[in-house]
Amino acid sequence: MAEEKATAQVEETTAAQEEKVETVPVQDPKEFLENFDWEKYEQGIERVDDTKLQEFEKLVAENFVDTADEEVVTGTVVYLTDREAIIDINAKSEGVISLNEFRYNPGLKVGDKVEVLIDIREDKSGQLVLSHRKARTIMAWERVNKAHDNEEVVSGFVKCRTKGGMIVDVFGIEAFLPGSQIDVKPIRDYDQYVNKTMEFKVVKINHEFKNVVVSHKALIEADIEEQKKEIISQLEKGQVLEGVVKNITSYGVFIDLGGVDGLIHITDLSWSRINHPNEVVDLDQKLNVVILDFDENKSRIQLGLKQLEKHPWDALSDEIKIGDKVKGKVVVIADYGAFIEVVEGVEGLVHVSEMSWSTHLRSAQDFVKVGDEIEAVVLTLDREDRKMSLGVKQLTPDPWTDITSKYPVGSRHTGIVRNFTNFGVFVELEEGIDGLIYISDLSWTKKVKHPSEFVTVGDKLEVEVLELDVEGRKLSLGHKQTTENPWDKYEAEFALGTVHKAAITEIVDKGATIDFNDDITAFVPQRHLEKEDGKKLGKGEEAEFKIIEFNKDFKRVVASHTAIFREEEARNVKAAVKRAKASSDEAKPTLGDANEQLQALKDKMEGKK
Repeated sequence: MAEEKATAQVEETTAAQEEKVETVPVQDPKEFLENFDWEKYEQGIERVDDTKLQEFEKLVAENFVDTADEEVVTGTVVYLTDREAIIDINAKSEGVISLNEFRYNPGLKVGDKVEVLIDIREDKSGQLVLSHRKARTIMAWERVNKAHDNEEVVSGFVKCRTKGGMIVDVFGIEAFLPGSQIDVKPIRDYDQYVNKTMEFKVVKINHEFKNVVVSHKALIEADIEEQKKEIISQLEKGQVLEGVVKNITSYGVFIDLGGVDGLIHITDLSWSRINHPNEVVDLDQKLNVVILDFDENKSRIQLGLKQLEKHPWDALSDEIKIGDKVKGKVVVIADYGAFIEVVEGVEGLVHVSEMSWSTHLRSAQDFVKVGDEIEAVVLTLDREDRKMSLGVKQLTPDPWTDITSKYPVGSRHTGIVRNFTNFGVFVELEEGIDGLIYISDLSWTKKVKHPSEFVTVGDKLEVEVLELDVEGRKLSLGHKQTTENPWDKYEAEFALGTVHKAAITEIVDKGATIDFNDDITAFVPQRHLEKEDGKKLGKGEEAEFKIIEFNKDFKRVVASHTAIFREEEARNVKAAVKRAKASSDEAKPTLGDANEQLQALKDKMEGKK
């Protein structure tokens, strides 16, 4: 070794000098120095050539290191044991480092150059103390800072997962790789990157807390930006490109075209109706798409998938014509009807009016639901406008064909209340045969303000056919006609002039009402409530009433209490006049006598004495 050679040369020179120096007896140092013959001593020393001295100094400089504490130097692995590595740094002795500090480098072998830090030049046992871990950390921070300042690409080993990202070994420093900085697309499986060596850019260093943040996404974005510029410059409408499904939303699919993202709207995915894009594509799926449109800056690209296939209407068989029966699946339901997919991408509309022969108000949901397989008849077909209308009721006979024989005027039937409006009730006699009962034909006696007061939907009701309009497909029904009209007998019972006893039921603005029975409610005008004593009848007060008006058609009955005693007074007056006339013929009274009698009658009628 160079160190042993240099030491041997030093020892030879020293031995030669010692041979030529005279031995001086030991005596007092002070006396010795005073009496010492320096000239004779110097004559006995052999002079060393300056050239040899320079060679010796050069040899020492090349083979020995200045072992200052906390200094990083490069050493060579000279020997390996099961637990330690012997490192030569050209010092007086070799250093020993535990193999634990080389766990990151399982392939360490004799002869490898390693960086070490001189911790202590000599410990208590005279051993040189080295540290590879500390040296690696110091050098690592220098490299990391340099890489950050120069925006260099560094290599790192992904050690493990952590909250929000990954831990990466960069030059021996544990750096943090956020999940958002792993790739340009969202990462669902972090574990696929563990124990892999990847390239990164150092994006942030916190010197205070010794934190390092790296990014792999930054490298990808740089490459993508170049690809993006190249792709955008070549974009043309109608161009077909290969892309990868990057993201799926409810309204469409984002496609990665190699650095440029485009959107396929849900309506451009398939000629058939779909509820969600995932029915057609999957994440990370490769597919061909066509460019439909883009903005001036080409930053928003509209793509299409279904446009790569022939339109289903163009492939529709020529054999399908109006009147044909077709089968299909219900794909969409609206209030006005249902859309039926006859073949993939070809739909026909079944309007709600074509679902049943019934004419009362109903919605499409009452007949079909999404997913149903149904049969229908082609009613209209427009291949140019790509429109088709279908009918379901045409599969069954029209019930109005023999309506006159089944439901003649005057016939009675039982129907089901399907709906009602302010003016009447719709009753279904059978599927497709509906009739209307006007509110006035519900009851002979009750004054119905709204049909809901009389019936509810789903009730069974006896009806009689009143009118039949075959051309207009209208049927007029009546319910009260199924029972005898009680007003026919009331017409005689409550004839004009008849007197009935009853109590005042209610006081109203212009009079009062009285109930003679469950069907007859009479009105008493205000002036006809006056009693004989001049007072008026009150609520709940019972008295006799005379019928002064009876109208069977309008169900109007008017009664009077005052008329009873007024007629009696009129009869009394008439009788008095008759008696006066008779007595005048006998006694021939004077004019004054007659006046007195008339005045007396007048006073009596006015309630005076």
